Amino acid sequence: MALTNARPAGARTRTAAAPPGKLPGLAMAALGVALAWTVHRLVPAVPMLTAAVVLGIAAAHVPGVKARVRGVGRPGLTLAGKRLMRVGVVLLGLKLSIGDVLGVGWATVAMVLAVVTATFFGTLWLGRRLGLRGDQPLLIATGYSICGASAIGAVSEVSGSDEEDVATSVALVTLCGTLAIAVLPLLHHPLGLDDTQFGRWVGAGVHDVGQVVATAQTAGPTALGEAVLVKLMRVALLAPLVAAVAVSASRRRAHARAVAGEKVPAADGKRPPLVPLFVAGFLAMVAVRSTGLVPGGVLDGAQHVQELLLAAALFGLGSAVHLPSLVRTGGRVATLGLCSWVVIAGVSYAGVLLTA
Repeated sequence: MALTNARPAGARTRTAAAPPGKLPGLAMAALGVALAWTVHRLVPAVPMLTAAVVLGIAAAHVPGVKARVRGVGRPGLTLAGKRLMRVGVVLLGLKLSIGDVLGVGWATVAMVLAVVTATFFGTLWLGRRLGLRGDQPLLIATGYSICGASAIGAVSEVSGSDEEDVATSVALVTLCGTLAIAVLPLLHHPLGLDDTQFGRWVGAGVHDVGQVVATAQTAGPTALGEAVLVKLMRVALLAPLVAAVAVSASRRRAHARAVAGEKVPAADGKRPPLVPLFVAGFLAMVAVRSTGLVPGGVLDGAQHVQELLLAAALFGLGSAVHLPSLVRTGGRVATLGLCSWVVIAGVSYAGVLLTA
């Protein structure tokens, strides 16, 4: 009897120790953030979020590391790519106030709406015409039109997108946004833009907030202020876009079940919320910022936390990129990225000239 009892106990001990859980992957994400921060400190022109994506992709392909990333680290890295992204998106709302948006005038608001609409639907249409897989057209359209990787992560949460589609879209949008840091300042004077116009063009046409800052600061503080304000107006459109995608995805799933003749189980009969919780949190943070009661130190601290969370999330997403698969669709993905870049740059340039 003693031997019989000892063996199950030993088995339980081994079983309890075997599952790695999420800690190894979260530790990898934390290490990736530390490395990305170091890269940014050494080369300030490289945004920390961009470095995080690149390091994640590298980790998934370096011999001796990729096995751990795709094995023991996968649960935690997936958690970072999803949950931490949500928290980062919520904190993004603290960068935007209603008063700032209304202060720029309705002409600029209309210009931002036109840029986002043209870029989103144009990219979505072209991506489907090119035959890109899964949700890639939707995710790339979202990233280009709203706020880069943050928007892709938010939309993927409600659309149920495949992790590889998310990673590929993030990689493309990050690459093009990074190229904008080098290309757009060269076009500042040849296009006949003053500093205010250049700032608004950058804010309307560059994807990620960090990339906007890096690009606009080359033209001075006036351009930087205008760029950040216009960019945050685009960020404000994240909430209605995510809500619309959530409703569309819910209807699509319901239609698919109806076609298949399936019935929704009683336990699953609840309707999903119209606005996902993290989007509601984003709007709540906008409202909090709009009160003007939040101390500057708190806002600065929240911004640092948001950058760290998004860096961890982007490292997790980058680690899911499989380059051989990306190469197989690379030509079509690159074509969509280039065309979408031309659309958003052209429409935003025309909008800036019309509203200046």
